[in-house]
Amino acid sequence: MAQPLVIGSLRLPNNLLLAPMAGITNLPVRLMVRECGASLAFTEMVSVNGLVRDGKKTFGLLASTPADRPLGIQLFGDDPGLLAEGARLVEEYGELLDINMGCPVRKVVNSGAGSALLREPGKVAAIVREVRRATRLPLTVKIRTGWGADSDNFLEIGRIAAAEGCDAITLHPRSRAQMFEGHADWEKLAALKRAVAIPVIGSGDLFTAADVARMMGETGCDGVMLARGALGNPWLFREAAALLEGKEPEMPTPAERLAVALRHLEIFIDLAGERVALREMRKHLSWYARGLAGAAQFRDQINRITGKAAVIAAVENFFGSAVHGR
Repeated sequence: MAQPLVIGSLRLPNNLLLAPMAGITNLPVRLMVRECGASLAFTEMVSVNGLVRDGKKTFGLLASTPADRPLGIQLFGDDPGLLAEGARLVEEYGELLDINMGCPVRKVVNSGAGSALLREPGKVAAIVREVRRATRLPLTVKIRTGWGADSDNFLEIGRIAAAEGCDAITLHPRSRAQMFEGHADWEKLAALKRAVAIPVIGSGDLFTAADVARMMGETGCDGVMLARGALGNPWLFREAAALLEGKEPEMPTPAERLAVALRHLEIFIDLAGERVALREMRKHLSWYARGLAGAAQFRDQINRITGKAAVIAAVENFFGSAVHGR
């Protein structure tokens, strides 16, 4: 069942977390999922190179509000010293630090960061050791099973991270080579749980409340980290919590989808300005529409129209039609 999760000095009211996702988990998204029950939400990946060079754009990724706490900050880089310095620079911005050791994207791995680190266990040890020395905050790592399908070393990496002072490990049980294809091998979550004494958080192929309950039941993981399944669906947290408590999940009504989509849009405009918000909200509005009749046509319309009034009119017309069954 949904239960408190303790990560170092941080005690969370439940064990349902929002994953860090580049280009997605900004402040408006985090606020939406928190209202539906996420106990911890993460920033997008934050480059330590950008932080150390005092890049204003990089620090902008840390924008938050009191309603957006506790906040997890995910750092990426490949240099132990720079990661430690980055940890010191962001320590006052959040309540937990995570080091990305799982991102499979070519631009990231070509820099030696993300899942490229899985090929260098010695560097993993040095990174965790240096960052642990640099910060008082709870420290976690997010990893994959290994670089390739035939080179799983997640147990070795997990044991190293635990030995060097990590407070929890998140495992997405796919290799880097898999990217997001195929199926996440949840059995490897159970293996990692048996191998380390710190909390293990599961990720991968969590699209419904039933998926969440099944992962926790099958693997014994201490918590789950929702990613793609929560896109346009912040209610997944609410549904998962209900199911884990033995209750019937409450699905969002079309009216609720409309209200949340419009509020998301308004919050984004207030924070980023109309031009940026309307451009970025196209993908979010398309996700909110998934599963409703006419979603493909609505997505095409949203990607073509411009201006706040036109976008709001399109949203109200589409979701309003769903509300009234038209």
